[in-house]
Amino acid sequence: MAVLTLKSVEAARPDLSKRREVPDGALPGLYLVVQPSGGKSWAVRYRADGKPRKLTLGPYPRMPLTEAREAARTALRAVAEGRDPAGEKRAAKIEPADTTRFGAVAADYIERYAKPRNRSWRETESFLTRTLNATDRWQDRDVRSISRKDVLNALDAVVARGATIHANRLFAALRRFFAWTVERGILNASPMAGLKPPSPEVSRDRVLTDRELVATWIAAEQIGYPFGPVVQLLILTGQRRSEVLEAEWREFDLDAATWTIPRTRAKNDRAHVVPLAPHAVAILRQLPRVGQRSHLLFTTTGATPFSGVSKATERLQALAAASSPDAVEAAAWRLHDLRRTFASGCARLGVPVHVVEKALNHVSGTHSGIVGVYQRHDYGDERRRAMKLWATHLDGLLSGDARVVRLERRAS
Repeated sequence: MAVLTLKSVEAARPDLSKRREVPDGALPGLYLVVQPSGGKSWAVRYRADGKPRKLTLGPYPRMPLTEAREAARTALRAVAEGRDPAGEKRAAKIEPADTTRFGAVAADYIERYAKPRNRSWRETESFLTRTLNATDRWQDRDVRSISRKDVLNALDAVVARGATIHANRLFAALRRFFAWTVERGILNASPMAGLKPPSPEVSRDRVLTDRELVATWIAAEQIGYPFGPVVQLLILTGQRRSEVLEAEWREFDLDAATWTIPRTRAKNDRAHVVPLAPHAVAILRQLPRVGQRSHLLFTTTGATPFSGVSKATERLQALAAASSPDAVEAAAWRLHDLRRTFASGCARLGVPVHVVEKALNHVSGTHSGIVGVYQRHDYGDERRRAMKLWATHLDGLLSGDARVVRLERRAS
């Protein structure tokens, strides 16, 4: 095996019938590749995982012999370390720059757009990370490569598992995200253009019956912390799911039996004081503290709110149905339906609608428009009585005797 020199490299002639590979006697593994056309380049041959590999280094004369040997030595050192330089080169070619990788662009969108404007940004973040990663694994793809068909495939996968409303929420999140990428000049056009939500939606009117409430409450007790008390507080207070799940200890004054939801966490951008019935205070006092410095009520890590809501809800509903199959209706319900159940239940107990709306921190209905501008009374006493009345009703249902509710109503 002759040692390659500048003269021998220049003198190498092509074989018109096939490609030639001339080995370098000075560095085993390095080859001068001569194409039938006369073009010349450098390559390294080696074995990785027991299989032959070839790494193309560059064309000659742009890469002279000395540079080819140095590049070959670098590659062979990588092989000695157990790496596969040819495989790494292929990966580098197909891996998009971080400025256009979907995961990086989505993270930038969350920080720049969603967080400052959308109080439910964590839900958007979940759609753009967990949901898409579970279906088509978009995170490492170049965002510019994602087509209309890719979007439809992702939506169809969510619909196929029966989560039609979830698919609609994913659709909305993707539409806002891709519109932002067009606005920022990352894309020229959105792949969402002309697409419609994958599933029709109707306004929900699902309200849990009294017997369903009892079965759900008992199932929540069986599940225990952290999700069980979340469900019980949703039932007792009627507040939004995210407001309960992300609640912090500093928001509560248990001695005064109040919970102040700051405007930064309230959906309508208005701080909200929730009067707590004794039943709710008792639940809160029994909650464990996860982590010495954790500020969250419901957490398994001490650093982030409890997030396994979907699976926990499925387990809750299964336990409720198993414990009292004749009490649970066939129509499915969601956690948000507990809020509607609170409102309907309070109205059924005689609580005026404007008090119910204040208890829910609604700005629509009786407190919208000009009324909302001039009506600043917060109905604090009335809301506290409503919370106690509802809690007493629940207590009566759980004890199997709701007569105490009628007495409470007469007393108020």
